[in-house]
Amino acid sequence: MELPVEPLLVRTRSSTRQRGLDDAARRRNVAGAFRADAAPPRILLIDDVYTTGATANAAASALRKAGARRIEVVTFARTIRIR
Repeated sequence: MELPVEPLLVRTRSSTRQRGLDDAARRRNVAGAFRADAAPPRILLIDDVYTTGATANAAASALRKAGARRIEVVTFARTIRIR
C-alpha cells in the first residue's frame, strides 16, 4: 500500500490483560490508556486482534483528541465468542 507508518500513540499507563474480561470491563481497562500528541487528519489504525473493539476505540479517542478526523481500523484477526 506504500503508506507512511508512524508511531502516534503512547501508552499512558499499563492495563491488565483483556482476556476473560466482559465488554464493560474491557472498556474500563483501556479507557484513557493512550495518548497522542499530534495526529494527521486521516489515519489507518492497525490492531492485532478485534474482540470487542475496546482497544481500538480507546486508541481512536486519543487520536481524535490529537486532531484526527477520519480513522479507519484494520485488524489481523477477529475473535468469535461462543455463548
